[in-house]
Amino acid sequence: MVIDTNVRVSAIDSPENACRAVLRLAFQGEIVPLLNNPLFAEYEDVFGWGELFERLGSPMNATERSDFLDDVASVCEWLKTYYTWRPNLRDPADNFLLELALAGGAQSVITQNLKDFNNADLKPMGTDIIHPVKFMNEWRVHQWQH
Repeated sequence: MVIDTNVRVSAIDSPENACRAVLRLAFQGEIVPLLNNPLFAEYEDVFGWGELFERLGSPMNATERSDFLDDVASVCEWLKTYYTWRPNLRDPADNFLLELALAGGAQSVITQNLKDFNNADLKPMGTDIIHPVKFMNEWRVHQWQH
C-alpha cells in the first residue's frame, strides 16, 4: 500500500474514521505501507504545520507529531525510487506517490484526493487508487469471507 499524507492527517483528526482504521491495520501488521524519502519528507513537512493541527483540534504537540511519524516509519517498507516514471498527475506534486506504487508493486494507493489521480498518463498496472472508506469496506468484506 501507499498511504497519502491526507490519510495520515485525517487519522489524527478523528479517532473513529476510515483513515484511522487504515493506520490501525498498518500498526497491527495487517497491511504494509510503502515509504520512500520524498513521501516521508512530505509527511514531515505537513506534520510540522502546527496551525493545521490546532485548526483540527489535535491535542498532539510538535514533539508528539514527530514521534508519531517515527512510529509510522517503523511499520513501513522503505524503498528507493529513481524517478524514471512520470505519471503526469493533475497535481504534479503527487507524481511521487504513483512512482512509489510502481517501484514497490503496491496493490493500492489510499488517498482522499481521487480526482488528482484521474487522467494520469501512466497508472501502475494492478494498483487501485482508492478512498480510505472504500478500502476499509473492501477489507472488512475480504476478512469476513476468510
